[in-house]
Amino acid sequence: MEHAGSERIAPATTRRRLLKGAALAALPYALLPSAPARARPRIVDQPSVDWLSADPANYTVADRPTECPIDLVVIHVTQATYTTTLGVFQNPGKKVSAHYVVRSADGHIAQCVREHDIAWHAGNWNHNTRSIGIEHEGWVDRPAYFTNALYQESARLTAAICTRYSIPKDRAHIIGHYEVPGTDHTDPGPNWNWELYMTLVNAS
Repeated sequence: MEHAGSERIAPATTRRRLLKGAALAALPYALLPSAPARARPRIVDQPSVDWLSADPANYTVADRPTECPIDLVVIHVTQATYTTTLGVFQNPGKKVSAHYVVRSADGHIAQCVREHDIAWHAGNWNHNTRSIGIEHEGWVDRPAYFTNALYQESARLTAAICTRYSIPKDRAHIIGHYEVPGTDHTDPGPNWNWELYMTLVNAS
């Protein structure tokens, strides 16, 4: 992830280590902000998602696509629970974020960064500026986390993003984190069903 003050310089701590933060792993769902207090404000970009903001220290304020085009969607797997991931994004010391997080059990989606802003998710500044990052709750080696609900709701979101920014709904523009130049990440991993996912995206 890029550091806000240095723009192009990635911090030494990797995203994978951040999302594995043991201190946050035990956070119960009950500790999340209540739905009436912070859910679905008018500033969300996608209907029916909840707003659970990343800390402003973890992304770059921008004016996309006016300042730079959005032409990619990057698919991630959290390597942590949904609640742990949200906690990491809300921690100003972590320097990491994504635009959306999709929950495994029911496909529920939280938006953490506005689409016009630049989330720090790809580990590559050029790709961060061009993309929307979607995290999916789970682990690359635990396919049971990739539920039908997760695939369906994520595909609906990706299709809507592609429509908003005239992004082609193909694998050249909807990519895995492992396809970002310079990355050492493997997500979404070999258990991610790209054929199913792209079928759902194009059907949405």
